[in-house]
Order: sequence, then structure tokens, then C-alpha cells
Amino acid sequence: MATELHTFMDIFQKEFTVGIETVKLEKIVVPIIQRDYAQGRKDDKVKRVRDRFLDSLYAAINSNPITLDFIYGDISPEGVMTPLDGQQRLTTLFLLHWYAAKHDQVPKEEYAFLSNFSYETRYSARDFCSELIDFEPTFAGKLSDEIEDQAWFPLDWEKDPTISGMLVMLDAIDEKFKAVDGLWNALKGGCIQFYFLPVKDMGLTDELYIKMNSRGKPLTNFEHFKAELEHELKKADGVDALAIIRKIDIDWTDMLWEYRGEDNIIDDEFLRYFNFVCDIIRYKAGLTPQGRSNDEFDLLKECFDHENPNIKANIDLLQQYFDCWCKLNGSRDDFFGKFMSKEHEPGKIRIENRYEINIFKDCLNKYGLMIGTTNNRQFPLGRIALLYAVIAYITHMDTVSEVQFARRLRIVNNLISNSNDEVSDSESRQGGNRMPAILKQIDSIMIDGVIRDDIEINFNVAQLAEEKEKLVWAEEHPELAEALFSLEDHDLLQGQIGIVGLDHPENFRKFDNLFKCDWDLVNCALLTIGNYGYREKNQWRFTLGARSRDSAWKILFHKSSNGNFETTKACLGTLLSKAETFTNEFLQGLIDDYLKLHEQTQEFDWRYYYIKYPIFRPNAFGRYCLDGAPDSYYEMRVLTTAGYPSTNSYQLPV
Repeated sequence: MATELHTFMDIFQKEFTVGIETVKLEKIVVPIIQRDYAQGRKDDKVKRVRDRFLDSLYAAINSNPITLDFIYGDISPEGVMTPLDGQQRLTTLFLLHWYAAKHDQVPKEEYAFLSNFSYETRYSARDFCSELIDFEPTFAGKLSDEIEDQAWFPLDWEKDPTISGMLVMLDAIDEKFKAVDGLWNALKGGCIQFYFLPVKDMGLTDELYIKMNSRGKPLTNFEHFKAELEHELKKADGVDALAIIRKIDIDWTDMLWEYRGEDNIIDDEFLRYFNFVCDIIRYKAGLTPQGRSNDEFDLLKECFDHENPNIKANIDLLQQYFDCWCKLNGSRDDFFGKFMSKEHEPGKIRIENRYEINIFKDCLNKYGLMIGTTNNRQFPLGRIALLYAVIAYITHMDTVSEVQFARRLRIVNNLISNSNDEVSDSESRQGGNRMPAILKQIDSIMIDGVIRDDIEINFNVAQLAEEKEKLVWAEEHPELAEALFSLEDHDLLQGQIGIVGLDHPENFRKFDNLFKCDWDLVNCALLTIGNYGYREKNQWRFTLGARSRDSAWKILFHKSSNGNFETTKACLGTLLSKAETFTNEFLQGLIDDYLKLHEQTQEFDWRYYYIKYPIFRPNAFGRYCLDGAPDSYYEMRVLTTAGYPSTNSYQLPV
């Protein structure tokens, strides 16, 4: 097989063996069966590919000579080469050499070989190439406009997709190379080369030739992506590029096939997961995706450029993150169903109803997409962290048992659920981009089972402390561990159980029983014990439990949100100690006793009025405003902002 390097200038002088004959290549003719020139199309995807190809050619001319991929073709006994693969590159090289010859005012005899390149796709494309060679542009304006203004350019040529594509490419070449000096000499010096393989050397039949060229479809964005990825990997030292491309085409495609969309291809799904992998690479490097492009070609250049000093580590991570799903035994739906649920189940973590249980599938469908016109991710940071934790286990299944995985995943899920403010990759927020540290903490938890203190600024500090305490407690009280996990999964707690505490495990069950009662009664019963609510930082609003909304209770029961947490905890503990089982009747009895006592003593503080009269607590949100002095509860009215019921203020006795 011939593997000699060629330039577009010298290939017309070379001899090739055809059968038993030696034939000099005289012409290159793009056959009718080939599709139109596609690199000049105007859509965004092709423009991106065109710009990158011209960037590579520009770099080759100025500093870094380039060898393009193989070009295959058949050579007739008359010396006419018909390209099988490489038509697009050959056409671009033809246009670049024409431009260089005209731009540098090269003598006609030097570029006469250009007349040996032609098209048979349409007579118009063939005639256009011929007329172009004789045309002398002034470069005074837009090159395509000047060409279209020529008498030899009929109007109907504008409808020829190959001609219109060539005009677009010529404008792009002019924009890229108009300031380059010595363009022709650089090309003449061999800065752009390629390998040419005759079809018969490859053992291809005419039938295969027809099949390969009969599809007539433009390359997809994914195919361009794979080609560019392969190109970068081939230039990287110590990287088996062909093995990776083979995985993409076979192993990884087979793995992703069940997640294909209605188009019956996995291109989008692959690229979304590729985006996820690249973001993990960024986080591990201490970077954030915010303010950076998530275009797959930009990601490829950023993470897998052959000159990237971390390219081998990045390639290893890419393979690891795709291979792990191929090696997972059984259905991936079954795997996730074994460890995750929408309700509390032993051995599983609880996932919010709005989320897909199969988080991998969710990533393939949503990663990189935004909700509406906002910047809210459809696959938010908490999901990224949870998927990362799952992958950390799958890639270490030889050293981490399923039981360890289930326990450790619960810890990570609790940390994510209670670190809404901390799980951030914004460099402008307080604490900066925390994702690099968060991923380190997840690695330590999932792989080693250790919550590290030496990793600064990651998850919520209070939740980290609670998880460490629960980890020790559960090991000391294994018979109560499941009751603890059930409490963690309560709707109002979501992993943080500090409001109940570990000192009285009998309260685990009581808490669940209490909040199966009427929440309005729970609210009033708690107030009979003390002012368990808290004044918010704005000093003019305070929070109590709501009759129907869970948001107020979640604020009250989470330490980082409640500035009066210890008082709330004490009041709740006292209420839980009053019974083994709670009913609405029991709570109403506590309330009636409180009201009767105050009526006997004539002590009418604001709590009495709040508990006595439902009109004082119409707010379903649990948030109330204060009138008068900031330190006074003497006047109280329901918040009247949009969405809240409107009432008058009520003067309470001193």
C-alpha cells in the first residue's frame, strides 16, 4: 500500500501503479455520484467545522505544518483520479491554492495545474472551476460579490449548491488569509500535505465504492466531532486513538443505544454526557464551566487538544466514565432502582419526585440544557454531584461493597440536600466555586468512607458535622440505624435530623406520628410550649409553622435557615415527650388547657390570641409581619405581599 505524502501541487506530477501499469496522475475529477461541496454551507454547524478547518490551515501556513487524513480514490488508465473519500478537503485545497495564486500574483504557468481539478456533479460546477482559474480578482470588496458580477457568471449558478458553497468558502478564505504574506510560497514549501491511497491498493470493489458514495447525506455534527476528536488523539503521544474511536462506534454506542431519541440515533445523548465529563475535568482542575463555552468542539479543544499537558489523564477519565456503564452488570434501570426510590425504602436513598430515578438517563436527556430562557440548569449541580458519587462507586466496585455504597450514598445525598447555598460553581458567590472541593469530599466518602475535615469550603458545615455524628451513632446502634434513616427521609427533614437529635431515638417514630396530624394543630400546640418561631434577618418578619405549606416547617427544622434553632428544637422535644402517640384530639386538648389557664389568670399575650383565633393565623405560608418596634410582638398582621391573603392589623394587649 502506497503511503507517500503529497501536496496539492505535486500530486499531479506523481506516478501510481494501476494494475500492472504505471500511470501519471493527470486530473482529479469529482464524480457525479459524489454529493455537493458541503464545507461551504451556511448553517451554523458547517460554519463551525469550516472555521476550525481554516484555523488548522492558517496555523499550518504560519507555524505548524499539517498532515491531513488519508484521501482515497481510483485512478483510471488515462490518469484521471476519482476521489472516493476526501472530496471536501480537495475542493478546499483547490480554492485555497487559487486564492494564494491570485493574492500573491503568481505567474499563470505556476498555477496551471489547477485546471486539472474539476467537477462532474453538474456542468455548472465544472464550468465555474474553469472560469475561476482565468479570473483576476481585484480584492477591492467581497470576493463572492466580485465573482457574481462577472459576465461569465449566469444568475442560475447561484442556485447550484456546489458553486454557492465554493463562494462561501472563498469569502471565508479571504477573511482568514488576506493579511498573510508569502501564502503561495508557504503552500509550495509543503506546509499542507496528505496521504493518497489508490482504491485498488485498498482492495475495494466498485460495488463498495458505489455504496460508500450513494448515501448522499451530509456529515452530521457528531460525525464532524468524531473526526476532529480522532484527529487530536492521533497527534497525542502514547494514545491509542483508533481504540477510542472504536469504542465510540461500537462499545459506547451499544451502551447508549437504549437511550436513543426519536431520531433513532445516540448523537445528542453522547454529546450531552461528553459535556458532563468535560465539566468534571474542569472541576477537577479547579475551574468552573460558568462563562465558558459548552459547545462540544470548544470542549474538545479545551480538554483534548494534543498539546494539553493533561490530555492523557483527561482521556483516561473519558474512557473510565464511559466504560463503567458498559461494565455494569444487568439493566441500568434495575441498578438505580436497587439504590434509589421516590419513597423511603430500606437500603435506598430518597429522590425527589420531580427527578428521574435513573440519573444517568436524566443526564443523557438534559445535561447542558436550560429551563426556558433562564440560566437554571435542567440538570442542576446537586444532580451532577450525585451522579459523580454513583460513578465513583461503579469505578471502584472491586473495593467498595454494595452495603457500603448504599450507606455512603445516603451521606452524600444528605449533604447535597442540605447544602443548597454551598453547592455552587459560581466564582462570584461567597466561597467561590466549591465544586472542586465538593468532588474531593465525595471521593473520600464514596471510596474511603471518610468525611474529611481538611477539605475547606465544600458542603454545609453543620450538615458535615451531623453526618459524622450519625455515622458514629449508627455504628454504635446498628439496631436503630434503619429508624434513623427513615427519619432522615421524612418530607420535612430531607436528611437533616438535628431538630429531633440522637439523644432520644424514641422520638424518631414520634416525629413522624406528630406530623401526620393537622399541621395547624401542631403549630398551636408548639406555641403552647413556647415561642418556637424565629425572627428573620430582616427583623420585620418572623416564621411559624404553616397549616398546609411545608416550606415554613423546613426552614424551622433546618439549622442553617433558623436563627432560633435551639429554641425550636427545645419546644419540639418537649412536645414529643408529652405522649407516645399523637392525634388531633390530643393536640386539641393541649391547646384547650393552655387557653383555659390563660383565661383564668387573665394573661393575654400574643400567643393566646394567635392560638385562640384562627383569623390571627390565616397565612398558609407561615410568615408574618410585625408593626411597631422591631423587638415587639404586640402588633401582628399577615404578610400582604402578592400571593398572601390580606388582613388588617390586630392590636394585642401588653
